[in-house]
Amino acid sequence: MHRPWGGVVPELASREHLAKIEHIVEQALAEAKVTLSDIDAIAVTQGPGLIGSLLVGVCYAKSLSWALDIPLIGVNHIEGHVYSIVFENPTVEYPALALIVSGGHTNIFHIPEEGKYEVVSRTRDDAAGEAFDKVAKMVGLGYPGGPVIESVAREGDERRIHFTKAKISDGKPDLSFSGLKTAVARHIRENSIVPLESGDIPGQEIKDLAASFQAAVVKALIGTMEKLAVELKPRTLIVAGGVACNLALRQAAEWTAKRLGLPVYFPSKHLSTDNAAMIAAAGFYHLKQGKTADLGMTADVTMRLQNMGSGLGESLRGKVRYRL
Repeated sequence: MHRPWGGVVPELASREHLAKIEHIVEQALAEAKVTLSDIDAIAVTQGPGLIGSLLVGVCYAKSLSWALDIPLIGVNHIEGHVYSIVFENPTVEYPALALIVSGGHTNIFHIPEEGKYEVVSRTRDDAAGEAFDKVAKMVGLGYPGGPVIESVAREGDERRIHFTKAKISDGKPDLSFSGLKTAVARHIRENSIVPLESGDIPGQEIKDLAASFQAAVVKALIGTMEKLAVELKPRTLIVAGGVACNLALRQAAEWTAKRLGLPVYFPSKHLSTDNAAMIAAAGFYHLKQGKTADLGMTADVTMRLQNMGSGLGESLRGKVRYRL
């Protein structure tokens, strides 16, 4: 539905959520061979995200909670991605360091113990997944950009074009991808690269561009995570979010984890993109802690996953200074 527009159209998304949520809940219950009477609590994404889509889910969840007289839990979308790794990996040993990277979010969290988070790195502008989408659009590869760039990059030379990592002027271990997008646009213009039309097969020039761009994003993400891991000495690394589907990112994270002597956990690909299972997993943790919401809860597009209050994140972001 969104592909012709080159990105998610908020109004279309919320209308589709409204039209399909009841059918999808019924289908999920049928496939799990349970009924609503078997459910002990309702977890729902409270934020961050697109307000229209969030409101559809929150209103539906509150209605179920009220009708069934069972607890309601509002879950931070980003925390859901952290919990997406619990289904198929060993138990996380804390402290952990989590890279959450998707079309809307790119952050690195220090997690000293389960349920406590501190942002130690964030993107100053575009999320990594958004950069994939924009670059794919520039060369006519279509939407979503992540999977198609990864596919095209397999036959490209990542050393063909050198894209530098953005320098953060205050020296904090943050990320930036807007400059990389500009560098790609300049390379396209200076080399007279013609965007593909529908059905065109990418030539070597576009394959090399895709591979070089992907390598630059991966180097920025994993290089930053590695520097922070050296500083913070976590016992577990986590890489999750939609961009965690990317094989080059996974391989780089595995090599880095091996160098550091640490385990690194990923969700399987179908649990990397936004899904209900990860929200249920995070909600289950909060339910065990007795943390529930009342029916006055509403969507919060600015919801933040930073609740330690220790100042550790800002302290580290102020002290860790480096260039990759």
